[in-house]
Amino acid sequence: MMEVRRTVVVKLAVDDSDASLLQETIEEYLWAANYVVGDAWRDEHKPTSKQKLHERTYADVREETRLQANLVQSARNKAVEAIKGVVARWQAGKNASRPQFTTPSVRYDKRSATFHDNHVSLSTVDGRIEADYVLPPEGDNPQTEYLRDDDYEITGATLQYREATDTFFLHVGTRAEVESEIPDTGDAEHSTVLGVDLGIEQLAVTSTGQFWSGGFLNHRRREYERVRGDLQQTGTESAHRTLAQLGDRETRWVKDYLHRISKAIVQEALAHDCETIVFEELTDIRERMPNAKQFHAWAFRRLYDYVAYKAKAEGIETTQVDPAYTSQRCSKCGTTLAENRSSQSRFCCQKCGYEVNADYNAAKNIGVRQLRAEQKSPHGGPTRHLALKSGTLSVNGEYSPAAQ
Repeated sequence: MMEVRRTVVVKLAVDDSDASLLQETIEEYLWAANYVVGDAWRDEHKPTSKQKLHERTYADVREETRLQANLVQSARNKAVEAIKGVVARWQAGKNASRPQFTTPSVRYDKRSATFHDNHVSLSTVDGRIEADYVLPPEGDNPQTEYLRDDDYEITGATLQYREATDTFFLHVGTRAEVESEIPDTGDAEHSTVLGVDLGIEQLAVTSTGQFWSGGFLNHRRREYERVRGDLQQTGTESAHRTLAQLGDRETRWVKDYLHRISKAIVQEALAHDCETIVFEELTDIRERMPNAKQFHAWAFRRLYDYVAYKAKAEGIETTQVDPAYTSQRCSKCGTTLAENRSSQSRFCCQKCGYEVNADYNAAKNIGVRQLRAEQKSPHGGPTRHLALKSGTLSVNGEYSPAAQ
């Protein structure tokens, strides 16, 4: 058995009065998170303790907002995670500015939201509202496979508002203990994991040393933004029609590009006999990743979904792990130091001297995180391995060269 986590994006059917309540809830939630950050920023040594910041801000936030206690705590936790990210970058000698929350979203747990088969009850600034899910017909889609499957437990969700379409979406986190779809051949040497790191400059990097640059994607994105800006300045009816067509064209192009990369990642997993492809947890990735925009968060989710869909057809699992410290840990000796990240693109371990591309190092650490999650009792069971450029690495650090 292994734990599998999936995030399912569900559109919500919300009437005007409930939409107004959700908008107000988002505004006050973001205010609360920014207030906690502001309180921490008054200290020379930025506090990152949830308890300390709770004691200093909870009463003020309750007084200044209509948020219920659980959402106040959620906003505080969101702020603390962002503060920790900034402090970690400072410790690594990098520039980082004060976090500022502007993305219209609210993080819900099971205390502030109640999840049903076809609708959700959400806490707002004025009681609770119920919103129906807009679900596709049952079939081969994430909603059917994870949201409608009783084997998957809902762990929480993030409400997001998309201004361009005036719609609310719920990013529902699910978790299940499942059997691997790969038949057990009894060969301990064939339980292998492929780690994948995501980023802005390098869109995807695998533990086997394959790189897919984000440069082309970012360049095309900037070109589309430039053309959109020109059309918006023109302001004619024809320009607005062209603007809508441009958006559709851009979305189709990006999806096709991500499909090609996802196919290549799955092929890489097949080439190394991998049973699992593991990514970092995508929830709140925009807050964790410097310079990431809403577009990048959307692209990462799309890429993950495409990989998961294609991998399943090949009998390969796809999952996510907590990315904490994967950029600071040495994948060779295991030492975790903020100083190890010598630059945005290079990693240099201060203990053993191992120097390598930072994204490649992170990809290996993401894979190792999954190895540890899957590790069975030392008294029996298969040995887990991480796929490398040449050969594999066990969870205990034992290297096995590739067969000749």
